[in-house]
Amino acid sequence: MQTLRRTPLHERHAALGARLVPFAGWEMPVQYTSVRAEHRAVRESAGVFDVSHMGQLELADDGAHAYLQARLSNDLDRIGAGQAQYTLLTNERGGIVDDLISYRRGDDDYLLVVNASNVGADHRVLHETDDVSDRHALLAVQGPEALGRLEVDVARFTFREDDVLGVRCLVAGTGYTGERGCELGCAPDDAVRLWDAILERGIAPCGLAARDTLRLEACYPLHGNDITPDRTPIEAGLGWACALAKEFTGVDVLRGQKESGPAEKLVAFVMDDKGIPRSGMAVEGGGEVTSGSLSPMLDVGIGLAYVPADRAEPATELTIDLRGRPRKGHIVRKPIYKREEGERGG
Repeated sequence: MQTLRRTPLHERHAALGARLVPFAGWEMPVQYTSVRAEHRAVRESAGVFDVSHMGQLELADDGAHAYLQARLSNDLDRIGAGQAQYTLLTNERGGIVDDLISYRRGDDDYLLVVNASNVGADHRVLHETDDVSDRHALLAVQGPEALGRLEVDVARFTFREDDVLGVRCLVAGTGYTGERGCELGCAPDDAVRLWDAILERGIAPCGLAARDTLRLEACYPLHGNDITPDRTPIEAGLGWACALAKEFTGVDVLRGQKESGPAEKLVAFVMDDKGIPRSGMAVEGGGEVTSGSLSPMLDVGIGLAYVPADRAEPATELTIDLRGRPRKGHIVRKPIYKREEGERGG
């Protein structure tokens, strides 16, 4: 039996009564109170997630920029020191090995934050990097009131070293919820002190379940579900994160697919009939749901699915097999939920 790893905040989660579950080799809090309450806390005020399970790779050496530029899909020349970038690690078939954030600390100095389940796979491809995952704890504070309650000001996709609530942190304007906020990296020994200080500001502790429904409303893909080594960025609607004019692994395949068009595309949809879609459910006429849930903000079933490219336009009707029961839905523009408008995508 696999021994599950624990973050530095495990005892705090247990003390709060969190339901702890296995996730990517870790014992993680899936929820504290309810998914709906935690989800709405992030949409309406602020919530904090322990994401210390995320992997971290670094490369700080002469040639680091050129090395990563030749392997990651996005163009690192577009960012300077103190800036971050969403990017993809692709294989020779153009499939997505992982999606990650590159933090450029200097000309040849990078920190990569990668998915917990892909640390080993990423490190094997990016073998010149150092795995420094154990040197950091990571907290994500998200929501319209998050920065104000922390008394932090950080622009989107920028980062800096700073003191937050008395703890030295890497403060990054990134997150996975569709809300403003920040991610705070600190030494593992400081994690409990930082967590306690955040909760004292009235910020709600939130688990993995709410993180999943939040990212789904925002149409952020989940690796292993919506994006995999067998799916390309062109199919997944992530061509914007690929600088096809430069050379990187699999770029020739992606250029060809962009020119000819993919056979399937990843779309967002909302259910018209009652029912909650789930990963693996078939779409009538071809295709499959990759992520699905009940939207806590819209109170309807929502999801992401691959469908034939000629049936991928917004407003197209879908019929999904919900455990033997055909149920209707329709494709919407991403994101599914827009907080500014308080309604679903059109």
